[in-house]
Amino acid sequence: MKAFVLTGLKKMAQHEVPAPRIVNDDDVLLRVAVVGVCGSDVHYYTSGRIGSQVVNYPFTVGHECAAVVEAVGQGVTRVRPGDRVAIEPAMSCWACDQCLEGRPHTCRRLRFLGCPGQAQGCLSEFIVMPETSCFPIPAAMTLEQAALSEPLSIGVYAAKLSELGAGARIGILGSGPIGLSVLLAARAAGAGPVYMTDRLDARVKIARSAGAAWAGNTASEDVVAEITAAEPLLLDVVFECCGRQEAVDQAVTLLKPGGKLMMVGIPAVDRIALTIDLARRKELCFQNVRRQNHCLQEALNLIMERAAPVDFMVTHRFAFEETPAAFALVEGYRDGVVKAMVTMAGDKA
Repeated sequence: MKAFVLTGLKKMAQHEVPAPRIVNDDDVLLRVAVVGVCGSDVHYYTSGRIGSQVVNYPFTVGHECAAVVEAVGQGVTRVRPGDRVAIEPAMSCWACDQCLEGRPHTCRRLRFLGCPGQAQGCLSEFIVMPETSCFPIPAAMTLEQAALSEPLSIGVYAAKLSELGAGARIGILGSGPIGLSVLLAARAAGAGPVYMTDRLDARVKIARSAGAAWAGNTASEDVVAEITAAEPLLLDVVFECCGRQEAVDQAVTLLKPGGKLMMVGIPAVDRIALTIDLARRKELCFQNVRRQNHCLQEALNLIMERAAPVDFMVTHRFAFEETPAAFALVEGYRDGVVKAMVTMAGDKA
């Protein structure tokens, strides 16, 4: 089968690779329909690693996808051939202490789609996933929407983990797909007003149109002064969604005493520093957000109920053969890109 693989830093090539086979009773063979290019995929593309997870070339990335069921193992009851499905990229063991404690996303034996050392990604014609990772979608849902349920589920999980109250005053630093997903999830949970930032004017504009009460460009505005003027008692929760040191610094200043900083973004560096004097005196809570946990179906429900309209995030579409161009576009933040979607041959989103 055809797959696009990383062959070096900022290098991709289409290869013929062995097609996956059903081995276990709970395996589902899937024909991939659409793949969203995620920021973490781009980390592997540009740097060959995220922290301790290092690419061993050649390697196929990609984990945001929707697919059509081709065949199922003899023990599968959740889906059948022909079903269209959204994919939960985490493949948990369901037997370790983390899984039994309700934390399959930090499973001791976790395998994650498109994660080095764990599993090849979905930028290929076919993949095999356990049935627990396959979520049937209704006829009214598009395949693009199904693929977008994966980043949205991260937003849902981050909002739930923050314990947002109705009317909570929140900041979202970084208005890419994850920041926008947090916005949708937080608004669906009743939070507001929402203040958002980004370094790109196009994303600031999109944040405003997607429901932010205020959005500003950190490169040209004093966003801390602007938000503080609007909220002199400061913010209840700030979601750091860009993985940048300056965003962490801004969050510490913007949070009220007893506020919570949700660390959602993936930094390109190995260490992030804190202004500990201010953070300590405010008694701030710092919470890392690791992907998503039992939130994919909730994300799908929000899309179907139109409580989280996600379609606006898809700004660019590419054919499978144009995958390298999609990665180059996202890596360069060009042409106002938010989400680039790769459509496999013969499929309609």
